[in-house]
Amino acid sequence: MQYEVAIIGGGLAGLTNAILLANAGKKVILFEKNQYPFHRVCGEYISNETLPFLKSIGIDIIEEKSVTLTQFRLTSPKGSTLEMPLDLGGFGISRYELDYFLMQLAKRKGVEILEKTNIINIKEEKDVFLLESSLHLQFQSKVVIAAYGKRANLDQTLNRKFFYQRSPYVGVKHHLKVKNLKYEHPKEMIALHNFSYGYAGFSRIEDDKYCFCYLTSRDNLKKTNDIQHLESEILSKNPYIKDILENSEFIFDKPKVINEITFAPKTLFEGNLLMCGDTAGMITPLCGNGMAMAIHSAKILSQNLILYLDKKISFEQCKQNYLLEWNKNFKQRLKIGRNIQRFFGNPFLSELLVQSTKILPFIKKILVKQSHGKVF
Repeated sequence: MQYEVAIIGGGLAGLTNAILLANAGKKVILFEKNQYPFHRVCGEYISNETLPFLKSIGIDIIEEKSVTLTQFRLTSPKGSTLEMPLDLGGFGISRYELDYFLMQLAKRKGVEILEKTNIINIKEEKDVFLLESSLHLQFQSKVVIAAYGKRANLDQTLNRKFFYQRSPYVGVKHHLKVKNLKYEHPKEMIALHNFSYGYAGFSRIEDDKYCFCYLTSRDNLKKTNDIQHLESEILSKNPYIKDILENSEFIFDKPKVINEITFAPKTLFEGNLLMCGDTAGMITPLCGNGMAMAIHSAKILSQNLILYLDKKISFEQCKQNYLLEWNKNFKQRLKIGRNIQRFFGNPFLSELLVQSTKILPFIKKILVKQSHGKVF
């Protein structure tokens, strides 16, 4: 089974690549280990920097399902607050809805999608890749894009360095129906609530639901033994989080959890295998826009791949162009995110940051500007 492009992973980066390549008439296959629709641990906020591009490829679900987000609130573990407008703004939509829509669009464009399928081995032979799937089938492709997300067994197969570095971070996501909150949360607001060694994002998505997604440490979880006690004993020391947890209806039977989240620098290439989205580098959640970066990186990669497949540039030039544009758009944002993260989750530093913005208001604008990209 021969293809021009094989894509491993059907998240935002994988599906956006698939749609763009199919639009250009390329024969594309995409492998996804889950079955659509399904939930992902994700903050579910997308910056408006993506809107012109998304509309250009016919993603009309944004207007049908998403909610507009224009305000930002930051709280310290003690409950001190900072509020500001989001100049560019963004929108909220669940990955359950968005990924499912993108998958259906990709199929309509002619992309072959294999769900509940893992790629367990990849071999590069001359000018072709051989892929072995969990279904005991083999596939052949001229180009392979790895867009399988934050961390996977394939990282170990490829002997990627970051895989062997333990990460202290755990991600947890709930969907909620909010009742009567003591601390008003406007519908157009996205909030970032700090707690001891962690922080939680809270914002509205479709159907008047809210996404409550937080990052914390394994040590926090070990201290409290389980998610329920973690939330009641540590997260709830922030009065805003306590208000949310006590005055909301939990939609999931149990929260979605992901372990070993790493923000360590990653490589864009493993041999001639091309990495995209979180597989190539993950921004810290407090800066948001991981979803926007995944979409933008797919646009950059696909544009250069199309030139290569159309024999207008060499594969080496394709890789070089991708690297230069990636660094231009994301390298500094990733670095800034890692630096800003030191203030968050630390009770003293996060309190200092909130109080500093009241004395030096320009810090607020810097934080928002540095964590958002430009319209593409």
